[in-house]
Amino acid sequence: MSALLAIEKLALAYGQSQVLFGLDLTVAEGEVATLLGRNGMGKSSTLRAVCGLSPAPQGILGGRIRFAGEDIAGWSPDRIARAGIALVPEGRQIFPNLSVRENLVAFAANRRGVAAPWTLARVFELFPRLAERQQNMGNQLSGGEQQMLAIGRALLTNPRLLILDEATEGLAPLVREEIWQCLARLREAGQTTLVVDKYVERLIRLADRHTLIERGRVVWQGTSTALDADHGIWQRYLGV
Repeated sequence: MSALLAIEKLALAYGQSQVLFGLDLTVAEGEVATLLGRNGMGKSSTLRAVCGLSPAPQGILGGRIRFAGEDIAGWSPDRIARAGIALVPEGRQIFPNLSVRENLVAFAANRRGVAAPWTLARVFELFPRLAERQQNMGNQLSGGEQQMLAIGRALLTNPRLLILDEATEGLAPLVREEIWQCLARLREAGQTTLVVDKYVERLIRLADRHTLIERGRVVWQGTSTALDADHGIWQRYLGV
């Protein structure tokens, strides 16, 4: 599989503080990859850099971010989204005063002419609860329903790469399980996905490859089989 996303030697700063130091990460077309680490180690900063959300003027100090063969470092968030990257951000960030249906159709697009695109009907089939609540306002939904809405909204852009930042954070166990089942179905459908989350046991079952970072540096990369075989890595770098 060829690399859809390739981050090479990425260095990133916020103000006077450097947060990433030569980070390397690749996500192949059709695979599920993870970026793991304790809080404050640079995971969300990496995702923000990929999506063009790093603040200027310091921002990216060095390295490259290549997506579908193009260097996208320095591109605007809108241009990156149009290229086919969709972020489901930490905290969901749905529109509270729009209905479920309005939230979903606001950014719906099939810019790449996908043969079997994501549609409202497909999202409602994936998340029946959203179909039941499609006239409800965003602020009337539970946390789990808001997360489903955020994922559905991202899928309706028909992304080549779906990025999820802490998609199961703060959710009840049963709702969290619904999200994991959704991600498994997306994997079966061939959706390329990069996931940041803390539930290592579930990620091992879901993902192909994993990258662990500590203080902005890659400390381990490998397959689910390798990560599952060495729980010492979990304890050392994830505190699990």
